[in-house]
Amino acid sequence: MGEKDISEKRLEDHADVFSDLVNTLLFKGKRLMQPEDLLSALPRSIYKMDKKMHEQERDVAKFWMKGHIRIALIGLENQTETDADMALRVISYDGAVYRDQMNRDEKGRPKERFPVVTLVLYFGYESHWNNPLNLKECFDIPFELEPFVNDYHVNLFEIAWLPDETIQMFQSDFRFVADYFSQKRKNKEYKAPEGEMKHVREVMELLSAVMQDTRFMDAYNKRIEEGRPMNMDAWIDEAENRGREQGKVEMVLEMLREKQPLELIARVSKFSLDKIAEIGKLHGIL
Repeated sequence: MGEKDISEKRLEDHADVFSDLVNTLLFKGKRLMQPEDLLSALPRSIYKMDKKMHEQERDVAKFWMKGHIRIALIGLENQTETDADMALRVISYDGAVYRDQMNRDEKGRPKERFPVVTLVLYFGYESHWNNPLNLKECFDIPFELEPFVNDYHVNLFEIAWLPDETIQMFQSDFRFVADYFSQKRKNKEYKAPEGEMKHVREVMELLSAVMQDTRFMDAYNKRIEEGRPMNMDAWIDEAENRGREQGKVEMVLEMLREKQPLELIARVSKFSLDKIAEIGKLHGIL
């Protein structure tokens, strides 16, 4: 499994975050699921195709328990881009669990049966999800067959488009994540909400993975190394400052390659002549 995939899952795998997601998105803020009610489930399932066995894997999956009784299996899927096959993927994940329930346990007894619910979390903030959200939309179904084709719906949640009142319902660190993408969509900038994070590293890992930008983890690692405060606002500010700095460095390099006057480069970039010389020497241009 790739490091990016693992990083996307660590935060949501924490029971307090997982239960908070379900309580907020499915139960409209009612605290029906408690962290202690959750039991990790194997996210992998096996299916046969072309006479070969293949493996498919959910992002995160947990059993919702009451004592020794399984109430349901809840799965989470993270998406940074829209997927035309999402409805097919969800029904294959859910179907694999239902198919296993038809088997018998090691003592030959019927297996316990429970419903399966999959939540798809979409982190795109520049455009809405624009692919099918139910099974029927994936096919060109003849009119005569349409009434007989069973449908299957995707439970999609567009994180950047969640209402502000929904974001305020989150009680775990996911509030910082949801608020970040909401603000990026609306303002293109970010101001952190009040409060402290419990799973600091996992939040930074998720943002780095979803945004495909290492600056979040770079800022985190630097603050850990220097023993500075764990403040979300400062992290984001530092990460985005790194991005602006890198953009200016790339501009300086381009101007140096075009043999622009150093005084002009300094005026445009707001870098000193010594800084420009250092950049040029580091990249073998001066």
